[in-house]
Amino acid sequence: MSQAVDLASLSGVFYALADPTRRAIVSTLGRGPETVSALAAPFAMALPSFMKHLQVLERSGLIRSRKTGRVRTCELVPQPLSDAQQWLADQRALWEARTDRLAAFVEALHQEEQSHDE
Repeated sequence: MSQAVDLASLSGVFYALADPTRRAIVSTLGRGPETVSALAAPFAMALPSFMKHLQVLERSGLIRSRKTGRVRTCELVPQPLSDAQQWLADQRALWEARTDRLAAFVEALHQEEQSHDE
């Protein structure tokens, strides 16, 4: 792994992103901060249910919110997404290296078989 990533935090991020509603919220916040009412508007659910999604995202560190008067505004925290992306890139590199070695091994076996058949 190219840099140390807290696996417990990473688990929270992947748990939060496992839900399509929360992924949609993260996508929306990727364009900039939004109020809770603006975030909730596209979803056909009661506000308390929607707030539970926001709580999961906040606990995972993906978003933070602040309250000004009666208006709560949420914003994306990019670092947890960067950590998840880095972990995925590291895993991809690991598995690509393994499959490359397997392909080379199979090719060597194939060449060996062909030389024995001649």
